[in-house]
Amino acid sequence: MLRAIGQRGAAVEALFLDFYGTLSADDHAAVESACRAVVESYALPVTSQEFAVRWGEVFFRTIESANHERFATLHECECRSLVETLRGMGVRPGDPEPHVAVLKSYWQNPPLHDDVRELLDGLRVPVCCVSNADRDDIESAMALHGLRFDAYITSECARAYKPEERIFRLAAEKLGVDPARVMHVGDSLHSDVGGARKLGIRTTWICREKRIHDVGTCAPDHTIRSLRELPALLGGDTG
Repeated sequence: MLRAIGQRGAAVEALFLDFYGTLSADDHAAVESACRAVVESYALPVTSQEFAVRWGEVFFRTIESANHERFATLHECECRSLVETLRGMGVRPGDPEPHVAVLKSYWQNPPLHDDVRELLDGLRVPVCCVSNADRDDIESAMALHGLRFDAYITSECARAYKPEERIFRLAAEKLGVDPARVMHVGDSLHSDVGGARKLGIRTTWICREKRIHDVGTCAPDHTIRSLRELPALLGGDTG
């Protein structure tokens, strides 16, 4: 049985896993494609990567104001943030749907990393997938790859987005575990590391490749570049 011994001494009784960018390939290609189309459509005086950074910053602000009673789906937030980004550049935006559709396709059909099944097959602790995603998207992606978890919580289920602690709290309740005995693995310093730490959850940051833009600065308990490194942590090696 793989059971982690964290830096704070207690055995980890459950594992939370982010999905997009952690289990599946990062959305880099989809974002670049969407941003390239926007830049060309509106003849913007920036590169697609520069626009991706601008849009990303507005997007993060949008989802952080879309929690609880003001909740909006990820798709709605993508549309709203694109419109706001263009307006901020002095552009009158048209329908955002054609550009956001590129991202929707990614959410439902993301390529899976080759280290995922090996990890999941070897785990003997309960696993909850914790994702900033719309329910239909994560269910489509899970079905596409035949993935099963003991539980999954999306931002739509929780009506809150990481780094809001509610989504992590609901995941812990779903598995019936103390957050202090959970390890969360994710690819975002902002959403995954920053959010999980609020609840006292141990964090492992998976840094597979350079992200387009990560607004987070929180320090994780562990850093890995592949899920193949995780069993060493789950075997008690705190590095």
